[in-house]
Amino acid sequence: MPRNFSGAVGFDVSVEADSDAQMMLKVAAGDRRAFAILFDRYHTSVARFAFRFVGDRERAEELTQDIFVKLYRNAKSYRPAAKFKTFLFRVAANHCLNEVRRGEYRVAHTTTSEREEEEGGGVELAGPEGERPDQALAAREMERAVGEALKAMSERERAAFTMCRFEGMAYREIAEALEASEAAVKSLIHRATLAVAKKLEELQAGPVPVRSRA
Repeated sequence: MPRNFSGAVGFDVSVEADSDAQMMLKVAAGDRRAFAILFDRYHTSVARFAFRFVGDRERAEELTQDIFVKLYRNAKSYRPAAKFKTFLFRVAANHCLNEVRRGEYRVAHTTTSEREEEEGGGVELAGPEGERPDQALAAREMERAVGEALKAMSERERAAFTMCRFEGMAYREIAEALEASEAAVKSLIHRATLAVAKKLEELQAGPVPVRSRA
């Protein structure tokens, strides 16, 4: 159970400075509307995080529901010993890591283009206004590189990289979420970033030509 679900005395963060922590304390007091607000505020982020682990949107949504149910059921023992977002992602990371370690399936990440092909087409998402074709291509290549690299990452590398690059969390926050040192988190993110860069280089280089024996 995450450390924020505890009876610890003394808070490391100011509740007044963290509106989400204030909201969670209201949930602990039985305020269902406060829980609904937190759910709406963080559902997309948690679902995106879960998807990076299981590679399946339906299962990611199930995990997201599980995470919020766990949050609600243990609300009365919540103590704001860290920013609420950090605490939430600690719960999410523990739940997703446990899910992957069960080994009931292999994580299979796909890019947006691959998913559209599998589903028989799809709606083309409009890029930022004024985006050039080369910019759109670079974005797709980066997405594909990330997806391919995620497959080979360890679970903790995947968690740290996702929180850093997709959720914009600081090293200190990620360290608290993963219950690790900042040095360990920096190492995890460094290795993951190198893996993405290597995969991007491979995709940009294209297939290695086969030499003729003639």
